[in-house]
Amino acid sequence: MALAVRVIACLDVDNGRVVKGVNFANLADAGDPVELAARYDAEGIDELTFLDVSASKEGRGTMLDVVRRTADQVFIPLTVGGGVRSEDDVDELLRAGADKVSINTSAIARPELIRELSERFGAQCIVLSVDARRAAQQPSGFEVTTHGGTRSAELDAMEWARLGAELGAGEILLNSMDGDGTKAGFDTELIEKVRAVVDVPVIASGGAGSAAHFPPAVAAGADAVLAASVFHFGTVAVAEVKNALSDAGFEVR
Repeated sequence: MALAVRVIACLDVDNGRVVKGVNFANLADAGDPVELAARYDAEGIDELTFLDVSASKEGRGTMLDVVRRTADQVFIPLTVGGGVRSEDDVDELLRAGADKVSINTSAIARPELIRELSERFGAQCIVLSVDARRAAQQPSGFEVTTHGGTRSAELDAMEWARLGAELGAGEILLNSMDGDGTKAGFDTELIEKVRAVVDVPVIASGGAGSAAHFPPAVAAGADAVLAASVFHFGTVAVAEVKNALSDAGFEVR
C-alpha cells in the first residue's frame, strides 16, 4: 500500500523571524516561527521545514534557539536547513531537536559530504535540497542553482538528484526556482523527471497557490508537498489541501 502523502509547511527563518518573498526577494515578515509551528501543529500539518535564510554564524545560534523552542512546543517531524556545512552542524541541530537536516550548497561543493552524513547519522536524517530551474543547455532541461536561485551550479538537476540519492540522501527536497512564490502551481514536469531517476521520497516545493495545485504534484510523483506563503498568510488551509488530495484519491494522514 502506498504511504500517505505528507503535507509540509516551510518556514524561512531570518534572524529569528519567519519571512517570505517571491523568488527569494522582497522578504516580508510572516511571524514568530514557534507560534507559527504551534498553529500548524494544531491545524494538522504532517511536518515542518525550517530554512535559515541568513545562515551566518550568528544565524546558526539564532536557529538553534528557534529549533529548541519549537521542539519543546510541537511533536511533529522537524527538518532544518541553511548553512549546514559539516557533521558538527548536523550534530548540533539534531541535538537541538531537529529530526532531519537539509543540505544544499555544501553538498554541491563536496558531494562526498552526503555519504559521510548518511553513514554517521542515517539516511533518514539527511535531506538533499535541490534548487532547480529550466536551462536549455542541460540534458534534462533543468539545472541546479545556488544562492536562492541566483547562480547556476552548472549541474544537470536530474543527474545531481540521482547522485545525491546514490550517495545516501534519504529524501530529495525539490524546489522549483521558476515557481517559487509565484502561486502558479507546482512544476509537474520537473517532479516527473526527478521521480524517474530516484527511488527515495521526493518533496515537491515551489509554486503552490491553491489547494487544487497539490494533487497534480502528487500525481507527477511527489511523496510529499510543501508550501510556505499560502499557509502563512491564510490563503490556503492545511485541511483544504488534505481534502483536495483525498478527493483526488490520495491517502492522507
